[in-house]
Amino acid sequence: FDALLPPPNHPSRSRKDSYYVDNGHVLRSHMTAHQTTLLREGHRAFLFAGDVYRRDTVDACHYFCFHQMDGVRVSSWAELGVSSHEEAVPLVMADLREALSGMVKAVFGDVEMRWVESYFPFTEPSLELEIFFNGAWLEVLGCGVMRQKILQNGNLHEHTGWAFGLGLERLAMVLFKVPDIRLFWSQDPRFTDQFKGLLESGKKHFTFTPYSKYPICYKDVAFWCPEELHDNDVSELVRQVAGDTAEDVQLVDSFKHPKTQRLSRCYRISYRSMDRTLTNAEVDQLQWQLVEELKSKLNVEIR
Repeated sequence: FDALLPPPNHPSRSRKDSYYVDNGHVLRSHMTAHQTTLLREGHRAFLFAGDVYRRDTVDACHYFCFHQMDGVRVSSWAELGVSSHEEAVPLVMADLREALSGMVKAVFGDVEMRWVESYFPFTEPSLELEIFFNGAWLEVLGCGVMRQKILQNGNLHEHTGWAFGLGLERLAMVLFKVPDIRLFWSQDPRFTDQFKGLLESGKKHFTFTPYSKYPICYKDVAFWCPEELHDNDVSELVRQVAGDTAEDVQLVDSFKHPKTQRLSRCYRISYRSMDRTLTNAEVDQLQWQLVEELKSKLNVEIR
């Protein structure tokens, strides 16, 4: 993790964004963490994918666990015909753009693309690749030229390379028009059966057919809270209590009392099962459990 050079204040180090097992270990928050290990093993051009874990908001596009794929290509300065990293950068950037734009065309077809300057701790320069898809600009991946220190941590000197990373569920949601990320964890055959044999069929275009949506139930909770309370703290507690029956968590109101200067927030939780209709009694029980957990774990005062 440290070998990727994230600064002390980077979100990936924050307990608000990553799952800490103890003071020295976190659940894997990005696949990029394996770059230096694979480089030390002698790999120079490779793809690797796996599950990653992040504390995040509760909505249709975010989940505490998702899958990320990273790719790396490294060349020696001798192969590039240069004698310094500075000379290598424009050649490597050109190779990056050609390879990644080709990959995107293979997945999405002949779509309009644009490169946007960005920042990542492990690459410089850094870019995001966006495509114009279904009438809107969509971020597909982040990429850039690997920092020399990272290559050196991988026992590579006089080399320059590029790397990229992308979220697989996000691409699948866009490609197949899947409306809710929770569906990827569903065992409901109405979802899973639609994808059986898809890879073998060679179909380039497939659209998920939604099945009947079960009714949604909204519950609000308002409380006085400490200034340092983070939205992710509330979302994480909702997930712990309600699991996948929590579809969305929205901050709908926030104000500071003019006299006491106490901070008040109101969150709206949307409860909906992917597989069946929830009863009012079930939702009321979940909401009661959530209120008790908020009071005991986040030190809030219910209004």
